[in-house]
Amino acid sequence: MSEDLFAGVRDHIRRDLAESCAPSLAVSVARNGKILWEEAFGWADREKRIPATVHTMYSVASVSKPITATGLMVLVEQGKIDLDAPVNHYLSRDSQLKIWMGDPDEVTVRRLASHTSGLPSQCHYYGADEIAGKPTMEESIRRYGNIVARPGERYRYSNIGYGIMDHLIARVSGSSFDDFLRHEVFAPLGMAHASVGMGPQLAAFEAIRYDETNRPIPFYVSDHAGASEVYLSVHDLACFGMFHLGQTGADQKAILLEETRKAMQVPLASMAPVNLADYNLAAGSHYGLGWVIDNDDLGRRVSHGGGMGGAASKILMLPDEGIVIATASNQFMPLPWTIERDILSVLLPGYAEKSDEHWKARDALRVQQKSVIFSPVPELLGEWAGVVRTYDGDFSMTLLFKDSGDIHAKLEGQLPALVTNARFSEGRFSGSLSGRLNIADSNRRPWHPGHHLALELKLRGDVLNGVVVSIVGNSVSQWAEFKKV
Repeated sequence: MSEDLFAGVRDHIRRDLAESCAPSLAVSVARNGKILWEEAFGWADREKRIPATVHTMYSVASVSKPITATGLMVLVEQGKIDLDAPVNHYLSRDSQLKIWMGDPDEVTVRRLASHTSGLPSQCHYYGADEIAGKPTMEESIRRYGNIVARPGERYRYSNIGYGIMDHLIARVSGSSFDDFLRHEVFAPLGMAHASVGMGPQLAAFEAIRYDETNRPIPFYVSDHAGASEVYLSVHDLACFGMFHLGQTGADQKAILLEETRKAMQVPLASMAPVNLADYNLAAGSHYGLGWVIDNDDLGRRVSHGGGMGGAASKILMLPDEGIVIATASNQFMPLPWTIERDILSVLLPGYAEKSDEHWKARDALRVQQKSVIFSPVPELLGEWAGVVRTYDGDFSMTLLFKDSGDIHAKLEGQLPALVTNARFSEGRFSGSLSGRLNIADSNRRPWHPGHHLALELKLRGDVLNGVVVSIVGNSVSQWAEFKKV
């Protein structure tokens, strides 16, 4: 297929980069096992005037998850991991998941991989000046490995879950997570420009991450490498996608059996959250083993996106059409998501119109849900007293739900605060408030202007329990439980 078919897409990308002053975007498009078009635009490193190429290694954030899940399934096929075995079976005795809710035997590896284990959401990063003090994964599990919902009860996207998974892979395989992926996933699939993290030997290929003001972001890491620390090129990401569609190339070795690969794309958990307006999701989205699965008026789609400071990426696969689209940028921006409409419009006549109608309906639903005013049910009214349990000590806390809909919160050692953005649906309450959870990880960045707390609680009879999330650039979750006074 001639690249001229993508001339309009190319113009769109150049125009968008010029208007936004974003550093770069790289894209690779494949169909039926062949690359149709791949190209990079802009700068991998503006300061050194290094242009981006299709082999530039981008930080792909959460696109790391299907890659980690693929590594997991290699060990499953080798008989070294049982998907339905408890996660704690593979962890050391002094670094076990803490079970606040449910049966520990039901916190399985399969549920870990499908975000239904009961772990909370979490984003935990360490800047360049903090890396030396980053705790071991065993210590991170002791601090944040809290099962706060009954296993299998609901979908809750969890970075720490995939951090635990990369730790589990390393323990079971006997090699580092980076080495395991290199030897068992990247090399067999011909992914020459892929790694976990960036070592000095790969610096020439690195896309420097930039913030929204186009300043380089100092290198940073996380305590969930399997969730967010893979670097790779869009060419390699497209090759990875072709393998998962069963289009193994001549220079690739099939690292998974067909039935294993397809099993990863079977929906296991509905991604519908408490309120879709809070999430960039369609109502019919499901999660499999490392993949997001949609099957609606736009057809069957298997994908994963990723976004964090200085990184935005997406891999989209259309199994029925044999199409793979891989995009990446070295700035957090919407273009890796939005450009797929233009690309698919070239390959699938009439797609643009169907897509516009689909997302118009989805956006109307979000607007409708955002307009709902919180009104407390009788079961919530009154005062609730409880405790937030952290690795750094316990803190008492009260919540007061008033007839007016106002909610007052008082955390030990803090001034009373009004809970805003309150929502209650399907027995789940959420809201946010000004305040600070006085634990070491929350105090690493006392200067951060956005420090606040979020509540994610479930009403269970006369008990409210779940997590209090401390948000200060990072977001870390701690178990909390309240009883009505």
